[in-house]
Amino acid sequence: MKQTLAELMRMSRICRMVFVTCLGSFILVIFYFQSMFQPVMRRNPFVVDGCCRKGSRNALQELYNPTQPELSGAAVLHQARRDQVVDACRVYSASSRKRRVLTPGDLKHLVVDEDHELIYCYVPKVACTNWKRVMMVLTGRGKYSDPMEIPSNEAHVPSNLKTLNQYSIAEINHRLKNYLKFLFVREPFERLVSAYRNKFTLKYNSSFHKRFGTRIVRRYRKNATQEALLNGADVKFKEFAEYLVDPATQRDGPLNEHWQTVYQLCHPCHIHYDMVGKYETLEEDANYVLRLVGVGESLRFPSYAKSTRTTDAMTAQFFSNISTQQQIQLYQLYKLDFLMFNYSIPSYLRLD
Repeated sequence: MKQTLAELMRMSRICRMVFVTCLGSFILVIFYFQSMFQPVMRRNPFVVDGCCRKGSRNALQELYNPTQPELSGAAVLHQARRDQVVDACRVYSASSRKRRVLTPGDLKHLVVDEDHELIYCYVPKVACTNWKRVMMVLTGRGKYSDPMEIPSNEAHVPSNLKTLNQYSIAEINHRLKNYLKFLFVREPFERLVSAYRNKFTLKYNSSFHKRFGTRIVRRYRKNATQEALLNGADVKFKEFAEYLVDPATQRDGPLNEHWQTVYQLCHPCHIHYDMVGKYETLEEDANYVLRLVGVGESLRFPSYAKSTRTTDAMTAQFFSNISTQQQIQLYQLYKLDFLMFNYSIPSYLRLD
């Protein structure tokens, strides 16, 4: 009898051990499959966390899978622009020694709109003032209705817009995966000449004259007058070009954002931008973004003054006053912007 009881107790212990082992194995299997599927779900731009959307389609979904037939043609165009960036980055990456890791400090140009799930990388001299005005309307929750009623200096106050570097790493990753990311670009040398005209030929930009003009005059102008050394208000484009291509300038640190490359400002080889708008088709592309967001009927992108715009002919005139060597060096400096955004080499350049 005692032997039978001991046998039963031993059998009971064995059964419990088998049960615990099976239960543990089952839990491990669940975690295994969960870990397999979760990364795939995170990479899918059409899977949006249930906590963040209430059944409606966001701009990212509308871009890649438009429900409005009239948006289908634009979707094809922007796919071609995305492909151009990817191809250029692939060629560049093959020749680089290592892939650069972005830090939060690299994300200070990426403006975030939580309500419409947008991220906009602003590029100075590519209608960024008007885009910041529009972003203030989108994020203002009724505080603003007309972008042009917002003074230009208000648009550039950092506290009026939230940028991606203000979030935690986890929050940054979530937004980069789930929000529509876009930027606007411009023919690189037109943008460069536009920056020069705005910052060095207008009297009201005295801060730029003091900060950069005096340095440029001191370095590159022989027999400079005391007034020029003190004020830096009459920098010539040739001197500005010499400053840009001088290795000493590169050693000083990153270029100012107004003449820094889009490649360095927005990091398109590290951040996958869903839409690349162009200054040459500004209003069309900008209003396309607003239609994707669902506000196209109530909000239009402001038109700009074409009479003051820096043109290709104007740019050619400025470049005719610099040496062939400077032209070649400037092209090398902005080459990636030309390649990534499908801008051809200007006919006025002397690269031979």
